[in-house]
Amino acid sequence: MAESDATEQSLDEALFHRKGVPPLGSLVPMSLQHVLASFAGVITPAMMIATTCGFSQEQETAIIQVALILSAIDTLLQQFPLFGRFGAGLPILTGVSFAFLPAFQAVGGEFGFSVLLGAELVGGLIAILFGTFYSKVKPLFPPLVTGTVIFTIGVSLYPTAIKYMAGGAGTANFGGLTNWIVGLITFAVVFALANFGKGVLKLGSIFFGIIIGCLIAIPFGMVDGSEVLSAGWFSLPQFMPYPIEFNPAACITLGVVYVMVNVQLIGDLSAASAGSMDRMPNEREIGGAIKAQGLVSIISSFFGGLPTSAFGQNVGIIVSTRVINRWVFGGAAFVFLAAGLCPKLSALLLMIPQPVIGGATISVFGTITLNGIRILVKDGLTPRACTVFGISVAFGIGIAQVSGSLAGPGMPDWISTIFGTSAITPCAVMAIILNSVLPPENKDLPDQKELRPLEEEPEPEDDNRGPLLAEGQQGDASQANGAVASAAVASGVVMTGGAVVTGGAASR
Repeated sequence: MAESDATEQSLDEALFHRKGVPPLGSLVPMSLQHVLASFAGVITPAMMIATTCGFSQEQETAIIQVALILSAIDTLLQQFPLFGRFGAGLPILTGVSFAFLPAFQAVGGEFGFSVLLGAELVGGLIAILFGTFYSKVKPLFPPLVTGTVIFTIGVSLYPTAIKYMAGGAGTANFGGLTNWIVGLITFAVVFALANFGKGVLKLGSIFFGIIIGCLIAIPFGMVDGSEVLSAGWFSLPQFMPYPIEFNPAACITLGVVYVMVNVQLIGDLSAASAGSMDRMPNEREIGGAIKAQGLVSIISSFFGGLPTSAFGQNVGIIVSTRVINRWVFGGAAFVFLAAGLCPKLSALLLMIPQPVIGGATISVFGTITLNGIRILVKDGLTPRACTVFGISVAFGIGIAQVSGSLAGPGMPDWISTIFGTSAITPCAVMAIILNSVLPPENKDLPDQKELRPLEEEPEPEDDNRGPLLAEGQQGDASQANGAVASAAVASGVVMTGGAVVTGGAASR
């Protein structure tokens, strides 16, 4: 404890306050640890979408560049709210998120990237409306609904990580031994550093795991640096590199996903604020955070990028260090911005082989699932909660895993697109419906119920019964009575003074 206090005193006091500018000696390491913990989460979704949509190497470099720039913009808005309305003004680091990935892969794979951008634009508008009227719709999204949906998001991402570890779906050597060797070694390094490492090694376990994974992949011929040499040193993102198209079914699908991810953002903000500032965010701060995310999403659609949300791993850093100075997060944003404006750095990130990405990120997907469970059990895992959770997940995962289950004769195409392409939408809709129609849990306690004693009945006469029990027989009878009492308690039956109470109510 004394060592912890001494460490905190050695740091600049400004780090533990929202305002004020800490000296560079304290600011830089605190900012870099957030970059180390999150940079893989920023670029990997962009790389996965690029693979889904069949991008060229140049297009993949561009989407990574935009992902880094958008992550910087959103983080800056959350620290320095625009007009006091777009942004939370709370300690949080945001960036391109895995949470959108399953739905984006489904829409991008079926309709193409242009339709995905149109749905992203509509999703941004929905997010702004959701943030504006958050206080009105808040009752629809209790922890039970939010936790169920976030759990489904994490589970639906597992096949993506496995496909990457196997070498990437559609590649010539998919499932090859060398792919799994590289992927499993990468996973082992990340796992070891995250659980047994200390300091920067622990916080940057994904970062260092990817570096070691790339080094392991070099002898197998998986790393090609030719694109780095040909890439430029500076480049601005192109405005509207792709046409924007709108498909009603795709817009509805992503609209639901945006609301669910915004609910997850609320949970991350609450965890970060409660753990570092000892208070919960107010409605204005939450609404501002959601509106900022929506604004960045709209901007992203015009530059061929992806939407943003909060990083759960950085919430852990915020809570453990209690460092909340806004310039710490601003410094991390500037690192992202510099990387986004340098195509050579983006091309360097593209050298990462797919098995390395899969091995490094499968634990991240597991964290999303566990976050859902943590939110789910917040109010207790009651029979009602189990019903809502079990049925919603069954519909969501089940429909997504059975290809064509909603594409038979007579089934409208829009139903197949909205509910059949991603597990998230059917799960979310079912969770909201079930939570709304099921009666609330009966919270009456047994001691609050009426207890009625049994009427005393006369003992039957037994002419053969002796007047007294022998001393040994009295001991046996006492033990028998104790055994009966113990059995009664174990079966939920309580005997008190002639009354037999079963399940909190009297049995006559």
